[in-house]
Amino acid sequence: MSEVEETIKRIMSHKGVTGVIVVNQEGIPIRTNLDNATTVQYAGLIHAVANKAKCTVRDLDPTNDLTFLRMRTTKHEIMVAPDKDYLLIVIQDPSQT
Repeated sequence: MSEVEETIKRIMSHKGVTGVIVVNQEGIPIRTNLDNATTVQYAGLIHAVANKAKCTVRDLDPTNDLTFLRMRTTKHEIMVAPDKDYLLIVIQDPSQT
């Protein structure tokens, strides 16, 4: 098992985690444990939000950078960890944590 697969498995073992998606720079999902339709929907929308947040942080302070993004809705909590080449998206059910 690769290091990436082990990391996804470890994240999935946390209480309340319902999905993990790894997205490349273009917003294309390359690893996931969700069904295809859900993966494509989350990957496209969250990639756009993360890029907008990154641009906003840079507009406020050009020496700063986005390191983590957390969004909480009534049904889910979405955590995004951007990296140079990839975006890690974790979807969690806050009622189970």
